[in-house]
Amino acid sequence: MRLSMLDRSRTRTGHPEGAALTHTIERAVAAERLGYHRFWVAEHHAVPGIASGSPPVLLGALGAHTSTIRLGSGGVMLPHHQPLVVAEQFLMLDALYPGRIDLGLGRTLGFTAPVRRALRQDLDDPDTFAEDIEELRDYLDRTAAVTARPAAAHQIPMFVLATGQGVALAAGLGLPVVVGGPVLDSPRLDELLGAYRRDFRPSARASEPSVTISVDVLVADTDAEAAELALPEAWAMARSRQTGEFGPLEPVDAIRSQPWSNQLRERVEAHLARTTAGSPGTVRRRIDRLAETTGADELLAFTSTYDRDAQLASDAALAEIMTARV
Repeated sequence: MRLSMLDRSRTRTGHPEGAALTHTIERAVAAERLGYHRFWVAEHHAVPGIASGSPPVLLGALGAHTSTIRLGSGGVMLPHHQPLVVAEQFLMLDALYPGRIDLGLGRTLGFTAPVRRALRQDLDDPDTFAEDIEELRDYLDRTAAVTARPAAAHQIPMFVLATGQGVALAAGLGLPVVVGGPVLDSPRLDELLGAYRRDFRPSARASEPSVTISVDVLVADTDAEAAELALPEAWAMARSRQTGEFGPLEPVDAIRSQPWSNQLRERVEAHLARTTAGSPGTVRRRIDRLAETTGADELLAFTSTYDRDAQLASDAALAEIMTARV
């Protein structure tokens, strides 16, 4: 199972928001040195805790600082964009960094009504995700009525970031699928992945089904230390359900000093339970179970903690774990 990374450019209290982008570049350089296969970045709009709103812009910077690791979007939220524009952006990236660019595609709309209005989106808009992917693919393959430029020297791999419906969509389009979050935790996971593999239609981009699992992973010397590292992300997630705002990462001491309601504590603990955090042995066992139950071809690790040194150490420890599994 290959190892890749998704970095969401998480902001941190006490640091300028733009510093998160510099931190993402530094992490990509380290990931390349550690042997990670891909490094993907996210698209989120008007979210205080995430600085990455434009994957193509950030990928251009990442390409200039790395030389071998694959770079991609995890993902471009296609409902926000015109397929031709996305095609041109990624064709430009491929021309600059030949054979290294991936295009992951999602369908998530803005999290709040004001953000959706700013993006010219509405929950009642028709769902054209499948049609938009096909149109985008035609631009990349130069089979559309309009020719997107520059011409690609390499075929740009496309991936579907799947909700429940997205798994079936990926099968029908003959594209690799990335599953995480609610899908990975779903009691229907076996059914969904079984249907994906059964219904997969081979395409010019993929001759056989391919499953990537997106997992929140943190590795430390002990389970207790890893749980502490996972707390800032769990706290931000739990607080977002109370306030409607996903905030920057906070130091553990600052989190501990704040009042915790019973409901907030339950939400934090629920998030921690879903996180693959622990000692190397604990994380290895959890990854082994996930690999066995999903038959995944690739692990896309995403994780965040306030302590950047601990974050980089976790990335290195995870690379060691995955190397030992081979």
